[in-house]
Amino acid sequence: MKLSVVQGDAFTFEGDVLVLKYAQSLYGLDKAVHMRIRQQGIALELPDVNDEVIIETHGSLLATRVLFVGVKPLRQFNYSEIRDFARRALASLTHKVPSARHIVFTVHGAGYGLDETEAFESEVAGIVEAVTGGNFPKSIEAITFIESDQGRADRLSKSLKKLLPTGSLLIDGYSSVSTLTAESQDTLRTAGYSSAGKPHIFVAMPFAAEMDDIYHYGIQGAANASGLLCERADLSIFTGDVMEWVKARIASAKLVVADLSSANPNVYLEVGYAWGCRVPTVLLVRETSDLKFDVKGQRCIVYKSIKQLEESLQRELQGLPQIIPHLYS
Repeated sequence: MKLSVVQGDAFTFEGDVLVLKYAQSLYGLDKAVHMRIRQQGIALELPDVNDEVIIETHGSLLATRVLFVGVKPLRQFNYSEIRDFARRALASLTHKVPSARHIVFTVHGAGYGLDETEAFESEVAGIVEAVTGGNFPKSIEAITFIESDQGRADRLSKSLKKLLPTGSLLIDGYSSVSTLTAESQDTLRTAGYSSAGKPHIFVAMPFAAEMDDIYHYGIQGAANASGLLCERADLSIFTGDVMEWVKARIASAKLVVADLSSANPNVYLEVGYAWGCRVPTVLLVRETSDLKFDVKGQRCIVYKSIKQLEESLQRELQGLPQIIPHLYS
């Protein structure tokens, strides 16, 4: 079975089944696909948590069918839930579409702030768990992860290559993973299940397109290289009291990294809450003139380029264990 990550449009990508989540409300692609199907006059009932619904698309998109997997609300859709979502999807298709040869998944977690690599590895691990347990359509030939963002598709392709160097998975029970490296086997065995216990940093910064490269290449890379998960929050995507979720992630973080360059009020609020919780902070800024308060006595990195930021932050993180006990535990 071939696994790959492809940059593209889920509406125009061919497959026997497109797998989507239903987090008891509709978001992003899930919402757009649901709307497209409804516009074609196709009746559908979305699933409750732990249920699945398969729908024939009748040409409303190129995938022949859509599988909606009912999951917990988005704020609870964490790494272990992502793993379980992927496992359940394949197990469900064993009976709903046993003839499926090409199954299309989307990428989950990173779009609303979870660590991109950890979330993706959790999803792949759920697929591998289903395969090793024999709970998948036996006619399957390929699984494709479709991602609209080219940068993310490239980064996750590298992650997949590290897990599955050949890009393929044997369909033979435990033998599916027996030929992989010990590191890959360990990752696939624990991803999602052990994620909650891993130390993470929370990044306070605007969730905006112009900040994406700074986050992914300047901050996330440095954090992951230092053995830390890297999370942030898209305040616009959640329903309900999102600040309760943000406060919980800040309070449980080993460190808060805040980019003050845009003087965004939400960022200042999150920094203040971190200080109130006595969570250590590292402040980032492009121009010191952007700062709205005196940072004297605070750990602050002034950067001019993303590469400089990555190098400076990685040095800072490597030196922090002497200052912050139990940073990596």
